[in-house]
Order: sequence, then structure tokens, then C-alpha cells
Amino acid sequence: MTRNIDYGKYEKHYSNEGFFKKLLKYAKKAGLKAVYMGLLLYYVLQKPNIPKHIKGIIIGGLGYFILPIDLIPDLLPGIGYTDDIAILAGALVYVSFYIDDEVRRLAKSKIKDYFGRVDDMELEDIEESVYKDGENVNENENQ
Repeated sequence: MTRNIDYGKYEKHYSNEGFFKKLLKYAKKAGLKAVYMGLLLYYVLQKPNIPKHIKGIIIGGLGYFILPIDLIPDLLPGIGYTDDIAILAGALVYVSFYIDDEVRRLAKSKIKDYFGRVDDMELEDIEESVYKDGENVNENENQ
């Protein structure tokens, strides 16, 4: 899932302003999963002492999310954000070591701005599914 993605080519599309502008305008269309994954990545990026290559992966993943023209146009009902979710999930697998309770707390707090009250278990399920998918991909690549 993540090994064939060139995150670097999407870095130029990232900005904090662009990220939050996209969330404000398209959060409901993108869905809870995409927004939560984006917020986790955003808050990891804000941590001090994150290695440069990890920052590059995060910025590339978020840059792809912001990019208005991508593999599957975001405005297509039902499938428009599937590629964005795959890119964000791939980045999350790479940076999972840096996602701590503080990052989760900040992301969960911010998610309420876009979706109102959200069940914490639903957010935990999103993370669990991302990591499980990442493990399955890594196992298949090693065979």
C-alpha cells in the first residue's frame, strides 16, 4: 500500500491553511475516516523533533488530500475520496509510532468541529483498521 507511493511529489500542495480550508469545505463529503486520519497526521506533524523523512511522508499525504485533482475526482459520490483515504492510511502506517495519546486527544477534539459528537470507539476502529490493513499489505509484500 505505502511502498509504491511517492509522497514527495505531493509535498508542494500542502499548507496548514489549505488543509483546514479543505476540511471546512468538504469534511462531510470526505467522511469521518478521511478527516480523522488527516487530523492524526496533522497533529503528528506539529510535534517537535519529528524526523525529516516522517515530516515528508505526512506533508505528502496531506498534500495529496488537499490536491483538487487526483486519481479519483473527489466530487464523485461514494468513491471520490477512496484514493485520498488510501494515501492517508499509507502515511499513517508509516508514522504510527509517533501517534500518542496527545495526538489522538487533539484529533478527537478537532473532529467535533466538523461532525459534532463522535463516538470514541468509532475513531479507535478507524485506527485499528488502518494498522491491520497495513500489516496485511506488509505480510503480502514479504511473501
